[in-house]
Amino acid sequence: MQAGSAGHVLIVDDEAVLAGVVASYLERAGFATTVSGDGLEAVELARRLDPTVIILDLGLPGLDGVEVCRRIRTFSDCYLIMLTARTDEVDVLIGLSVGADDYVTKPFSARELVARVQAMLRRPRGTSGTEALPVRRFGDLEVDASARLARVGGREVELTPTEFDLLSVLSERPRLAMSRRQLLEHIWGESDAGDEHLVDVHIANLRRKLGDDPSRQQYVITVRGVGYRMGAG
Repeated sequence: MQAGSAGHVLIVDDEAVLAGVVASYLERAGFATTVSGDGLEAVELARRLDPTVIILDLGLPGLDGVEVCRRIRTFSDCYLIMLTARTDEVDVLIGLSVGADDYVTKPFSARELVARVQAMLRRPRGTSGTEALPVRRFGDLEVDASARLARVGGREVELTPTEFDLLSVLSERPRLAMSRRQLLEHIWGESDAGDEHLVDVHIANLRRKLGDDPSRQQYVITVRGVGYRMGAG
């Protein structure tokens, strides 16, 4: 592990040369890095080191990236970026459904990957002042942006960082319908690039966790031809 002040990134990829290049770029940007090529070891490292971000290859031998992600999400809500060489959209959707925040397709630019990590860590993380924000209520749904908590019927809902970021942005201005491109810019830091379908996948995961029936939307409403907004609950 190399020392760094920008955060700690766990890189999980069995391609040692590629992992080393990514680590080198991240260290130059001020990050601490740990590299692993084994899925089981990666789960234990994630538990022990509590990294800020995990970069995880989907195609690991043995314990694959999807299962590694699933296990890590049982104890960690760090940001997680999948690396995939696969062109099958189903593989990406499965990875996102088990808790990955974003994905990058191989081959990729290490410099662009570092920029993606930095953009993630610039996301708003609740109030920057000392005064807590009021809890936002939508029927049975409560969104506590200061504590980064969501509750439905008084029960806390476990959300990934990206799922909560989406809920927080939408609930901040509930009467405003936001396009997928606007949500990408707000949350992923991308205005001219980025996969708008990524937003739809995370919204679907968010609705499922909130118990929001897609056919009778209460909390997150689809605005046809535009994007999404909050509902009354």
